[in-house]
This record gives sequence, structure tokens and C-alpha cells, in this order.
Amino acid sequence: MRLIQCVYQGQVHAAQVESDSQVRLLDADTYSLARRAIAAGRSLADIVEAAATETQLDYAQLIDEKSLLPPLTHSDPAHCLVTGTGLTHLGSADTRSAMHAKTQVSESELTDSMRMFKLGVEGGKPQAGTPGAQPEWFYKGDGACVVAPEAEIPVPHFAEDAGEEPELAGLYVIGDDGHPWRVGYAIGNEFSDHFTERFNYLWLAHSKLRACSFGPELMVGELPAHLEGVSRIVRDNETVWEKPFLTGEANMAHSLANLEHHHFKYVGFRRPGDVHVHFFGTATLSFADDIRTREGDRFEISLADFGRPLRNPLRFEADSAPIDVKSL
Repeated sequence: MRLIQCVYQGQVHAAQVESDSQVRLLDADTYSLARRAIAAGRSLADIVEAAATETQLDYAQLIDEKSLLPPLTHSDPAHCLVTGTGLTHLGSADTRSAMHAKTQVSESELTDSMRMFKLGVEGGKPQAGTPGAQPEWFYKGDGACVVAPEAEIPVPHFAEDAGEEPELAGLYVIGDDGHPWRVGYAIGNEFSDHFTERFNYLWLAHSKLRACSFGPELMVGELPAHLEGVSRIVRDNETVWEKPFLTGEANMAHSLANLEHHHFKYVGFRRPGDVHVHFFGTATLSFADDIRTREGDRFEISLADFGRPLRNPLRFEADSAPIDVKSL
């Protein structure tokens, strides 16, 4: 089952994807449907079936009218936390470590990236019910940093780079008792500033404070262990870069359960009613192939199991004056 969210007659609604060209409107948004499922002790799939209306909408028309929204949102962006984890995929260390130093060195000379990756390979898939190796973790922002599918991703004037990161994103709602519930998964573009990160790894936190996007579709249910996708950059209607990527647990050093545990073990991330968007990492970047993006370039990230691709053009923001903090 796959869901989208859209604006219909001025209201936010979820809709079930019935085909490449048609969706069926549901009687509420995704957040409300998830809350119903939690309260009723039923699966989200059951709640979706009961929420179906007679209204069918043209999928392409929703895109043309820019009515698509991220597939899970909170009415108050401050109650949506966007985070992620890196060095989770087999092969991701090669891309990352090449940004910082050589990989073929002695243990004492390993980069921090390679050490973190080895921790994951050796202990990222523990036995059920036990915690494994702690992954890299970062914060991107609250819901205000999320850009809808098909909408422009803004590049701040101080950015050194504007690079895609094709990933899976886990989407969650926290129940009234503080328990996290996974609503489903979506294609994500975690979008980062790799030049800033490469200059000094201590600037990783800065490099992640950028916009991002996920969707357009939310997969409800079990995630396939092996997923094959394609990430591309389109410029002036021509593909200037394209590369396949692998994701899913079969291609990861960590289990999803381990990544989820190390995020939600913090009580501050189990605040009742909150939404969480958590990116699971990637091993494929155009930056690693020396691609520099430009105004108007369009990112396209596709995974066949997730329906339509996630597409977002780039918009570079104009310079602005330094922030002037005033005294009271």
C-alpha cells in the first residue's frame, strides 16, 4: 500500500495510490490516520481502507497544480523533527572517507569515517532485543526544512555545495504514551553541503542544516530487504549525471531496528504527538564524481517499489547581510 498527501479543496488529505495515474482520496491527512490506528490498536492499512472516499483524483494533475505535499506532516512544523544517520550502507565509507583521507592505512591511521563504518559492520546488526553499535547521527531541522515533492530546494547564499543524497526515510508518529510508531517509509533526498563537510569533519553538523525532501509516496507495511534505485541530475532537460544505488537492510551495515533504537533511546525524541523523519543514509553521491550543481538543476530519485520518483529543482538564494543580534 502506498499513500500520498495533497491539498484538496483547501484541506490536507491523504490519498491511496491506485495506479500511476489515479489516487483515491481519504477522509483525513496521514497524521490523523496514524493517530486513529494507534488509538484503535489496528494497522494503518485497515484504517486507510475504512477512510476511503468515493473521490478519485488525477495524479498528474495534482503534480501540475503543485498540490502534492510530503506524505506525512504535522500541522505545527516545530513538532516535526528531521534527523538522519550516515555510514550505514555497505560502500558508504569509501565515498565518505575519500572526502577526508586515504582508506588503505593502518588501524591507528584510520579516518573517523572508517572507524565508524567498521563499528557498524562489526556490530550494527545485533540479535533481536539487544542494542548494536551506535551509528553516526545528525540533526537537519524541524518541519520547516522539509520541501514538498516537485517543489524547489533552496540553497542558502553561504553554502559551498548543493548536493543530493538519495536515501530511504523512516516516518514516525509518537503515541500519547511516548511510544514511537513507524508509519512507513519514503524516498528521501537528504541534501547536504559536501564541500563544507570535506573542509573539516567537525563541520558535518553545519553541512546538514539544509532543506530536504521526501516522498511523494509513503510505503505502508514491510520494507523489502533489497532495493535498487536510480539517482540522476537533469539540466536543461538533459541528464548530466546518473547512477544506480542500493538500499534496504541487505545492503546496509546496520539493521533498521538498530538505527531506530539509537534515535528513539533519547527521551526527548519520544514526546507525545510529535512526527519524526529519519534518513537512513546512502553510498551514492554525485559529489563523489566531481559534479557541481547549478540553478535550475533537477534531482530525480527513483525506487520502483515506491512508485513515482522524488523530483526537486534547485533554487540558489541571493546574498544577504550578516545576522545582527540585538541586545535587550
